[in-house]
Amino acid sequence: MNLSLRTIIIPVAFFIGLGAVVAHVAAQPAEQVIKVTAKKFDYTPSQITLKKGVPVVLEFTSTDVVMGFNASDFGARTDIIPGKTTRVRIVPDKVGTFTFFCDIFCGSGHEDMAGTITIIE
Repeated sequence: MNLSLRTIIIPVAFFIGLGAVVAHVAAQPAEQVIKVTAKKFDYTPSQITLKKGVPVVLEFTSTDVVMGFNASDFGARTDIIPGKTTRVRIVPDKVGTFTFFCDIFCGSGHEDMAGTITIIE
């Protein structure tokens, strides 16, 4: 049997590369899911703590009227429609405490509908 160096190196390089890809995918943090309920004039929870670099999906539901969610520090914005689950994915890239708020007028008390996202290392 006469095997050339090319016949051996190419498959070995392929499997080494495949192993690196698998290791990279496995090393990424798992996506966290946090359920948030919006109702006049409150988010529950209103204080959310996340880790920097860990992806999170915020799953919103509204119990009464159309609400908004705006976390401009993360470029995240959505409408929250009663009877429907709305998902927003963010990957926190900075440490600190940031405000989110309802940006759709939902009645008297709307101006106080806000919460905080705290990002830790």
